[in-house]
Amino acid sequence: MTTPHTIAVLGLGRMGGAIATRLAAQDWDVVGWTRSGRTSSTVKMTGDPNEAVAQADLVLLALFDGPACQQVLDDVRDSLRTDTIVLNTSTIAPAEASRLARQLGPSYVHAPLLGSVPAAAAGTLQILAAADQNALDRVRPVLETLGTVRRADDASTAAALKLIANNSLAGAVLALRDSLRQADALGLPRTQTLDILELGQLGGLVARKRHFLLDEPTAAMAEFTIGALAKDMALLAAASDTPLRSATGLADTPATPEADIAVAATVPAVNDAVFEPLRAYIRGHATGDPTHFRDAFLPTAHIEGIRDGAFVSWPLDEYCTLFQGQPAPDAPARTRRIDTIDVHGTVATATMTLSHGADTFTDIFLLIRADDSWRIANKAYHRHS
Repeated sequence: MTTPHTIAVLGLGRMGGAIATRLAAQDWDVVGWTRSGRTSSTVKMTGDPNEAVAQADLVLLALFDGPACQQVLDDVRDSLRTDTIVLNTSTIAPAEASRLARQLGPSYVHAPLLGSVPAAAAGTLQILAAADQNALDRVRPVLETLGTVRRADDASTAAALKLIANNSLAGAVLALRDSLRQADALGLPRTQTLDILELGQLGGLVARKRHFLLDEPTAAMAEFTIGALAKDMALLAAASDTPLRSATGLADTPATPEADIAVAATVPAVNDAVFEPLRAYIRGHATGDPTHFRDAFLPTAHIEGIRDGAFVSWPLDEYCTLFQGQPAPDAPARTRRIDTIDVHGTVATATMTLSHGADTFTDIFLLIRADDSWRIANKAYHRHS
């Protein structure tokens, strides 16, 4: 077993730069290269990745995605020595990790990282390593310079586990977004809200990202960007073939992809205009006046569901005949709640829960924005007795 002496770090973005700096500070011989041409004051640089690879015992990839990894490896393949280990720390899809492992064989180590720039700088990353035992033994001293090594069964498993870990982070960011939106709706001061949230389950995230959450001027660079996390969630959704709300929630964030993930938590609630047809719909049920339903729905709308065991599809006019202009006898005891609303440009979806006596209805709406106003295009419902 020969421990690598010279390490080529290909990719000097946020994480790659922090990794290269950490390794150089711990007396490893590091040479860096980046596709963007970005320079580094802490490690030796070269403008030619083949030059970096030719002198390296270990090639460490810290690239944005799977296609970037494949392209760079294709470019330097002829410069790889037979005894060179390729250590890939990039976050890529499980299928992409498997493909690279097949192409490179026992000289490939797939080792995605849990943690961001501060953890890389401090050497406290959690590293999910999948490799042939000999290759892992050779690179272990390098990995342990960066953090704690956790063995994974294979490259695909390591890649999948990294995506699952990032999904929990995306969920926390979106949970924080929900909390801040609710606090804004209640008129609570942002600083006081963050003080309280810092005491709970989101406390660590709030403490680390507080200056972003308060939109304070800062010279701090994003540790993990919205674009990178959105990419990871899209990879997870595609790999699992399972709907993933965070993939859409992050991708639709109206902020630059280079912004820190905390900025995704500060996005205000959707424009109030999209709620108007839903509120008109609620007024229709509260009063029994069909005029409110005509305000809420497009004239072409249909209302569909199962009634008395049979499928019904009412045009709006027929639906309106069900209401006689009077509130239900138990109207004061009935409740209606908008549960979710997701806006995607000129279309939106919404769900609502209606508790009407012994029955509870789940209504699902498709809304359209036309002529600068929102209307309900269609509604489907489920009745729970």
